[in-house]
Amino acid sequence: MAGDFDLLASSLRADARDLDAFFDVLVNKLGEVLPGQVDVERGGLLGRSRPKRVTITLGDRRYEAERERREVLCRRRTVVRGIALKSENLELGAWIDELSVDLVDAAARSEQARVALEELLRR
Repeated sequence: MAGDFDLLASSLRADARDLDAFFDVLVNKLGEVLPGQVDVERGGLLGRSRPKRVTITLGDRRYEAERERREVLCRRRTVVRGIALKSENLELGAWIDELSVDLVDAAARSEQARVALEELLRR
């Protein structure tokens, strides 16, 4: 499993080198492989422009990333029965690492998550 984590984290980091494209790529990749677990908020008229914010729900964890001018603000929340018990701001690299760990853990417990992880690694 450590190999899967390293591969996923490095894949997501490679996309993050170009911050302008990173957010769009991240949202598209995750939205395609984790339908129902990814919520995207778009800006602009009628929400037709580029993604502004994404929330990925993995069990009781919510990973949030928001495009703010020339940076991406990241946070992780622990939510139980709709109540946020813990919220922490993370640097982009740490956010990618933590999201990758939780995706790999989910893949170990669920066939659907395992298939989603394999799809994510192929993109």
